[in-house]
Amino acid sequence: MEKLLHYVWKHKILPLKSLLTTDGREIEILDPGTYNTNQGPDFFNAKVKIGETLWAGNIELHLKASDWFRHGHDSDPSYNNTILHIAQVVDCEVTTEDGNHPPQLQLDIPAHLYQNYQELCQTDDYPRCHKIIPSIPQMKAHMWMDALLAERMKERAQKVQDRVNRLNGDWEQATFVTLCRNFGFGLNGDTFERWAMMIPLQGIGKHRDNLFQIEAIFLGMAGLIDDAAQVKGQEMAERWKREFGFLSHKFQLSEPMKASDWKFLRTRPKNFPHVRILQIAELYHSGKAQMSALTEAKDVKEMHRILGIGGTSAKSRNLLIINTIVPLLYAYGTHRSDEKLIQKAIVLLEELPAEDNYILRQWKACGLGVETAADSQALIQLKREYCDRKDCLRCRFAYEFLKMD
Repeated sequence: MEKLLHYVWKHKILPLKSLLTTDGREIEILDPGTYNTNQGPDFFNAKVKIGETLWAGNIELHLKASDWFRHGHDSDPSYNNTILHIAQVVDCEVTTEDGNHPPQLQLDIPAHLYQNYQELCQTDDYPRCHKIIPSIPQMKAHMWMDALLAERMKERAQKVQDRVNRLNGDWEQATFVTLCRNFGFGLNGDTFERWAMMIPLQGIGKHRDNLFQIEAIFLGMAGLIDDAAQVKGQEMAERWKREFGFLSHKFQLSEPMKASDWKFLRTRPKNFPHVRILQIAELYHSGKAQMSALTEAKDVKEMHRILGIGGTSAKSRNLLIINTIVPLLYAYGTHRSDEKLIQKAIVLLEELPAEDNYILRQWKACGLGVETAADSQALIQLKREYCDRKDCLRCRFAYEFLKMD
């Protein structure tokens, strides 16, 4: 509940009566300060007027004033610049490490705010704040969604950059790994990434013009040659095995994965791992899986032409653009400080239709407009980083909910 007290102070949800210190001096809040999520005082660089004196410094909040001592702040010099101590219950005077006694304010959590917060925390509904959504102006809602989209893009771009770093700065291999991961479409994503990291692109590049050899290496390293026989026949599988044995020795490839590493349960046949790997092999063979081909494509139509190999559906191609090309553009644009690449990534999301899944259907049912992939990506970020964590106090939709009387 201390977080809710922080929320009251941060957003200045204060009683209409004058604020007074415990010794009777009037308090005027000029700036509540910057919320600190790390160690140290709760708010930095606050400005408050206490009596006739203007103070600038830090603010600390507790449910009970005695928590000051329970948390050891009386012996911690980082709390010496505390200009105001706030508690819901002031049950003692507090002392800093240098012997000062910061003024104290007893601050209550408004009843309606407490009740609304309890409703958010306890309901099993999703979204929890669904009652308020229809009353939020579309412009205000989409301002929050723009901020959520920016968060998601930075996080996804960082994952691409992390792959680049693990691969010693090799953007080409990182592009291949990112693309392969997203061919797993969630269920086999981690396994596809692990498999792609095992493929020595620099070595096998000289065999790119031979699709049969690429298929042999890709399927062999995945441990899925026997499974692929269902698609291309047992005779082809035997040829792949012989070729993989030769190429494995030639390139001194690492130990292949096992078929048991892959998930087939609740997967449609068109999404089976060996089917997807054959599609990746065809894409790699065509030269269109290269970073330049993916990032230099002018528009969505051209990207669909590039990814339209091996029978991938339009929906699958849209997901590959959203989950591979967009993060790649954003990451490379950030790496090179190239705003045009970053903007291109955002524009692609605005041109693509919204994804269709349970999360987005729930938001639509609340009355929220979800039209583009930019909208859907923002709401996926909201679900995963706020709703799932019950982190309502950082959400602007929940802010509107909490204000309800």
